[in-house]
Amino acid sequence: MLMEILFLIIGLALLFAGGEALVRGAVALAAKIGMSPLIIGLTVVGFGTSTPELVVSIKAAFEGSADIAVGNVVGSNTANILFILGVAALISPIPTMIAGIRRDLYVMLAVAVLMLGLGYMGIIDRLAGGVMVALLVAYVAYAAVNSKTSPEDQDETQQQANMPVWQQAAYIIGGLVLLILGADYLIGSATTIARAIGVSEAVIGLTIVAVGTSLPELATSVIAAFRKHSEIAIGNVVGSNIYNILGILGVASLLKPLSIAPTMTSFDIPVMLAVTLLLVVAMLAFRSISRSIGAGFVLIYVAYCVWLYTQTPAA
Repeated sequence: MLMEILFLIIGLALLFAGGEALVRGAVALAAKIGMSPLIIGLTVVGFGTSTPELVVSIKAAFEGSADIAVGNVVGSNTANILFILGVAALISPIPTMIAGIRRDLYVMLAVAVLMLGLGYMGIIDRLAGGVMVALLVAYVAYAAVNSKTSPEDQDETQQQANMPVWQQAAYIIGGLVLLILGADYLIGSATTIARAIGVSEAVIGLTIVAVGTSLPELATSVIAAFRKHSEIAIGNVVGSNIYNILGILGVASLLKPLSIAPTMTSFDIPVMLAVTLLLVVAMLAFRSISRSIGAGFVLIYVAYCVWLYTQTPAA
């Protein structure tokens, strides 16, 4: 047990070191190529921090565990909004007046609605997977072409833009590697500890796996909040949620069609959709995701996890 606790601490350290490196490199890259930090957050950071979800879902698909593949994505998207953005907002309120964010929020909401529709179909076949991947490519291309860097962004990142390209790449790639290693250590040790104290396998899958694969997003968004890069924090979550559904489930279903359990369609996916709508409303209605809103997000997530625990039979 002591070794597992040590691995838990090592995992946390790697996650936050990786998050720091990734944010530093991503912001510098945005300034260097004239792309807004929001777009970098949506693509390089958002997609990169979703690597654990990709690995877990593809592995689960090949092993015939479609519930894990789909549940991992749905659970991670819910955790990204309520837990990760909630924690980031507690650290530093996230301004909502970000150029281009409305477009990406609507895309995220549309993708969540698409997920519900796939749930009612009961399966994501190879054709649907191909369409999802094509939609993701089209979205990224459109967002990149229409990206603009504001004068404030240029002033804030001018010094970082002088960082050599190789150093920017090293920060980004090194940060992603540390995030993946940290998530692996943390998930493994947390699962072992949970089993040792009697938590059921079902609860471990619904909470530790989903949250664990979202830890890179948590580390990156928290570091971004500390460094006052709100575009990276919100872009990371929005980009990850879009990529999780279109990219991860799209790629996984291309390799092997994924069935969607009726219980997932009747509860977990509607919860994810409701949470997505909640974020869109909060981003459009308020000038910032304040600490009080962040606290509310975290409390809702805790209540959700408690409900899952009470509804899941003990091992």
